[in-house]
Amino acid sequence: MTTPHNFIREKTANIVPSMRWDGKEDFSVWQNRAKGKLNCLLGLPFQKCDDKFYVEYKEEFDNFTETRFVFQSEEGFFVPCHFWQPKDLSGLSPSLRHGLSPRLSPRLRPLVICLQGHTSGMHISMGRHKYPGDDNFPSIIGSDVAVRAIKEGCCALIIEQRCFGELGGTEKGPNCGESSMAALLIGRTIMGERVWDVQRALDAAERHFEFDKEKIICIGNSTGGATTFFASCLDPRIRYSVPSCYFCSFDDCIGAMHHCVCNYIPNIRLFFDMGDLAGLITPRPLIITAGKDDDIFPYNGVQKAFKEALRMYEGAGATDRIKLVTGDGGHWFYADPAWEALNFYLAER
Repeated sequence: MTTPHNFIREKTANIVPSMRWDGKEDFSVWQNRAKGKLNCLLGLPFQKCDDKFYVEYKEEFDNFTETRFVFQSEEGFFVPCHFWQPKDLSGLSPSLRHGLSPRLSPRLRPLVICLQGHTSGMHISMGRHKYPGDDNFPSIIGSDVAVRAIKEGCCALIIEQRCFGELGGTEKGPNCGESSMAALLIGRTIMGERVWDVQRALDAAERHFEFDKEKIICIGNSTGGATTFFASCLDPRIRYSVPSCYFCSFDDCIGAMHHCVCNYIPNIRLFFDMGDLAGLITPRPLIITAGKDDDIFPYNGVQKAFKEALRMYEGAGATDRIKLVTGDGGHWFYADPAWEALNFYLAER
């Protein structure tokens, strides 16, 4: 006798996403329709409000300045963040120095939005371990994204995601269950809330800090990769998207095995598979990173999704703007090859 899970998997496998681009509709028309549907599925948009931005402290380090700030994302909900600003051009690679926007001052650097996966909070992105168990998270390798951003000559915007760290998490990790389920009761999703916070954090950063607005990058591993991907789908200000250890056919990852409830978006598989949604990012560069031995986002599912994503980029005439970076390991961020690919695109005028 089949199990309930296997029964659903068999039904899902026979569903062709109803909003998959058919190759006949004008691609830009499809993008507008698909963006509207994805916003709806995520429960977005919310009501914009005054950001009530305030700085908690500012600290000087050898090669960057750190500003800790808090802003209001929704009326009554505040998000803690850090902004790291490099002090000079000494760490800037020659290729990136060449690629700085000619209309802007050389002191305006690319910005990296840093998003954590299921760890104890955003401090991991800054290479800081607050709790004894911080070294034990499976996705910890390569997760000090802000540290690497400074080394690459970029600014870093570090955002605490909802249910992580200071926003409801614990030293043992995120606490997503109750918030995710409660959000569904009123037509929201925790993923939509996280995407909204990224968009509003970027609004605040644009108002209060200096960086190259033509070179905004978003990087995240695991759940951070999920937020990276969906934020990139919906916000064209993110010019370079680097989702890690998340991009995979829904049937092979969150539809196939246990995952945190924060990953689930009601009805999304009826309309899209993940590769279809890459069409909302094209022609902007999309660097998908994956581990061959990732057992929760299996590589065969990554390849399936990438094949469909490549078709979407072909539809936009932008096959040179998408790349799959594969690491010989598990569920972590492969920083060196990912940055090699990213610097190639950043160096373009």
